[in-house]
Amino acid sequence: MSAVVAPESVFQEIRARGRLRGTVALLGPAFVAAVAYIDPGNFATNFTAGARFGYTLVWVIVVANLTAMLVQYLSAKAGVATGRDLPELCREHLPRPVSRGLWVQAEIIAMATDLAEFLGAAVGLYLLFGVPLFPAGLITAVVAFGILALEQRGYRRFELAIAGLLGIVLLGFLYDLIVVGADPAGVASGFVPRLAGSDSLLLVCGIIGATVMPHVVYLHSALTKSRVACRDDGERRELLRFQRLDVMIGLGAAGLINLSMLVVAASLFHGSGVSLEGDTIQAAHDGLGRLVGGGAALAFAVALLASGLSSSSVGTYAGQIVMQGFIRRRIPLFVRRAVTMAPALTVLALGLPPTDSLVISQVVLSFGIPFALVPLLLVTRRRDIMGSFVNHRVTTFVAGTVAVLIIGLNAYLIFDLFV
Repeated sequence: MSAVVAPESVFQEIRARGRLRGTVALLGPAFVAAVAYIDPGNFATNFTAGARFGYTLVWVIVVANLTAMLVQYLSAKAGVATGRDLPELCREHLPRPVSRGLWVQAEIIAMATDLAEFLGAAVGLYLLFGVPLFPAGLITAVVAFGILALEQRGYRRFELAIAGLLGIVLLGFLYDLIVVGADPAGVASGFVPRLAGSDSLLLVCGIIGATVMPHVVYLHSALTKSRVACRDDGERRELLRFQRLDVMIGLGAAGLINLSMLVVAASLFHGSGVSLEGDTIQAAHDGLGRLVGGGAALAFAVALLASGLSSSSVGTYAGQIVMQGFIRRRIPLFVRRAVTMAPALTVLALGLPPTDSLVISQVVLSFGIPFALVPLLLVTRRRDIMGSFVNHRVTTFVAGTVAVLIIGLNAYLIFDLFV
């Protein structure tokens, strides 16, 4: 009598492809999340910070990126361990009024996110092709729908498209960094935590808000919850090793891009007598062209456009996950996109300063971080939800400390602005 051989799981099938091919096939979700960490809001905050304060706020980018790695890994772990995304877990395990409140604030955050992404892509189209900002915003919406359509044909095509756009942004800023150069001693001094007076506090909040993005905290768990089927906790634990690698590579690339933005701005504009007052993004583009050359300006504009197009697609996808998870409702992507992009198109139609609008949108996002981070901690610290994948006490302590610091920073910002 022949023995019955258990069928291989999807995870085993992928691992059987070989060390390299199997590893690459398991990577991807963190690259989708990483796009949100280098959206056009980062261009505004990082270039403003570098131009005004030199290398002083380098440490903020480093801390924010390390925080992002921890948060995104916890989100990915929640999806792998439970087979649910974070909005679903909030709906199932938190009081209904709390869950509904989280959904409302998440929709507000989605609008702030779209504001940054649409403005950035529109400015990119303007810088490259001279397209007026309002029509450029409409073009951005159409292209974002095209990228989202790839997801309907399989998650891998969507992930590869987003990773490709991320690569364009990375190459663009590596080129600019090589051309502009940097002061190694100045960069090293920026790792020492300090502020340049109360004026830098708004930018600190903006950098954090632009780096730790609330909507992708929700999204990452949705990207991992059913992407690769596992038969048991042993396979899930091994899968999580690849998720850690995914986060380190994807978010590490995003951190390098953010750091490159600030370093380029600090090296080129801080103390040079060249002002970036007014529209920082356009002024940075023009300054790169005048001081370094057309190639550097072109690389900047292409990176900005790729950032806006990719992040707007990811933002729409995240919005759908949020609504479906919190209130079990799904609306057509066109309707969702029309609602969330309305503030961005209003800003473009009224001719408001794009960079100032971008910085303010990132401050709004900073205020939304605790409303995603605290529920994530509440869920991942519960053994009845996570089973053997429950957080270690040290992990919960570190993530909780991060949440407290962000809440405290935002409270101080309110006090500083209005008192």
